[in-house]
Amino acid sequence: MQLKDKVAIVTGAGQGIGAAVARAYAREGAKVAVVDLNVEAAAAVVAEIAAAGGEALGLACDVAARASVEAMAAAVTARWGRVDILVNNAGITRTAMLHKMTPEQWQQVLAVHLTGAFNCLQAVVDGMIERRYGRILYVTSTAGVLGTIGQINYAAAKAGVLGMMKSTAKELARHGITANAIAPGAATPMTETIRTDERFRDKYLERIPLGRWAEPDEIAPAFVFLASDGASYITGQLLAADGGMTIC
Repeated sequence: MQLKDKVAIVTGAGQGIGAAVARAYAREGAKVAVVDLNVEAAAAVVAEIAAAGGEALGLACDVAARASVEAMAAAVTARWGRVDILVNNAGITRTAMLHKMTPEQWQQVLAVHLTGAFNCLQAVVDGMIERRYGRILYVTSTAGVLGTIGQINYAAAKAGVLGMMKSTAKELARHGITANAIAPGAATPMTETIRTDERFRDKYLERIPLGRWAEPDEIAPAFVFLASDGASYITGQLLAADGGMTIC
């Protein structure tokens, strides 16, 4: 098992890629905090993990709210004593063309993706520094690398996540902590419109060399690798699990 006895927090783990990562981590021996704003969704993933013989804890958390994050991290530490792995996966979309986007739509997306990731990072980093060990994974997007139409807030937030990851990697390397990012292809409920609406579907698929949509369970192994000892000398890197969409 690649993650035996490690303790992981996965945010936005009630569905999609987050749920797939939580299940994959549990299969690899990790104790997993399944964190989501929707506590019922988190509980369902915990039940799946338990049924498969894994160990997990479901926690409701609004990552954009500092007090909620601190309470979540304290609950994980109380249960398992430490946090070894943090996956900043929680995300939302508020779609609108830039000239129609409201300040609320802009702020809501940045609050979850950027402030939320920062809140979670600060909640666990002191313990990682003390133990001189940690794996921090950020979830970005092809939108943050290439830009997109109708989601300038989301693209800006995901580009910001890349900057946060690189700074995290540079600051924490001397403490034995790695930080990396994964840019998944369209494999989440947030991309359902792109995957199903004929106005976007075919045009988007044409940009993917593999010519098909991703499934969450085939993205999750990338998260396992970057959290494992096999990636101990990898930090500050972006891994695009996007079917070749961002080939330069």
